[in-house]
Amino acid sequence: MNVYLDYNATTPLDKRVLKEMLPALTDNFGNAASKTHVFGWRAAEAVKKAREQIAQFIHAEESEVIFTSGATEAINLAIKGVAEAYSSKGSHIVISATEHKAVIDTCKHLEKLGKEISVVPVLSDGMINLEILDSTIRKDTVLVCTMYANNETGVILPISEISEIVHRKGSLLFTDATQASGKTTLDVNDCHADLLCLSAHKMYGPKGVGALYVRRKNPRVTLIAQMDGGGHERNFRSGTLNVPGIIGMGAACEIAGKEQWDDASRMSALRTYLEQGLMVSGRVSINGNMRNRLPNTTNLCFHDVKSETLIIKLPQFAMATGSACSSALPEPSHVLLAMGLASDQAYSSIRFSLGKFTTQEEIEYVVKTFNQVLKDNR
Repeated sequence: MNVYLDYNATTPLDKRVLKEMLPALTDNFGNAASKTHVFGWRAAEAVKKAREQIAQFIHAEESEVIFTSGATEAINLAIKGVAEAYSSKGSHIVISATEHKAVIDTCKHLEKLGKEISVVPVLSDGMINLEILDSTIRKDTVLVCTMYANNETGVILPISEISEIVHRKGSLLFTDATQASGKTTLDVNDCHADLLCLSAHKMYGPKGVGALYVRRKNPRVTLIAQMDGGGHERNFRSGTLNVPGIIGMGAACEIAGKEQWDDASRMSALRTYLEQGLMVSGRVSINGNMRNRLPNTTNLCFHDVKSETLIIKLPQFAMATGSACSSALPEPSHVLLAMGLASDQAYSSIRFSLGKFTTQEEIEYVVKTFNQVLKDNR
């Protein structure tokens, strides 16, 4: 039996989402920017509906949703766009040590261009050190980047507390909510984020489409476009819109808004069963805060056994040693190292991420098979 436990890397397309997308791939194929005929009008109307669905999902205004090709582009637009637009205020950007590589590498690029980047450490459970965050933000800090939930450990950061600190200091807050979407409630007004990004394929939508929330008031956020050529998306992001993908993202958000709490409850129960079943073998520990985390994610350290060994011996299980975007790198997880784990502990850790299609039968099979391999390799 093959078991998929890498839902944080990507999710299968919900068949209901595909059903909504199909007409835009065949009969209703128009360009949403075509203003002179019915084909373009239909496409534009479909985009408008999806924008409304996404806005409702994160409790934003329709005009605050900007479509992108995914979370990575949204991250680049948010960070680079703010850095350029607010350069007269300062050139200092603050990020947390456990951000996704898309944030870290974007900031490394800006650092080469003369921007100053400060990295705030996290505690041993993956939570950001709020006192150090407070002292790190300066008068010339234009942006603070802290993810909503970590993609490797599932740890949910206290975004509301972070935003209070950031705004009291007069800076803007960008939060990468890619991994949180569809697994916990996202409300841009409750968490007071100024910018927030989403990706459809993390929540049973299609790959190749994402969105960036850009606050329009209190404060009104300004960005400099990073892609020019037509002035699409309020002049923030030019390029022909991926209408089928956008329709799919809108449908995925609407479904998640209705079903995510029931899904979360079921996934949490299955995750607990998985954790308890694997920890029976001994010398297994959970990486990250166990109280504030996503319902589908667990990161386990199998002491004395390399994760690579387990993955090779259990090819029927889809699991990961870190972010899918970093899986080709030989280095240990930067997230786990930032939490204080030694390299050998990081190399012995595996991320399991469940989804709404994960079954009890699958988890029972994983526990039984995994424990046998652990026994054989100790």
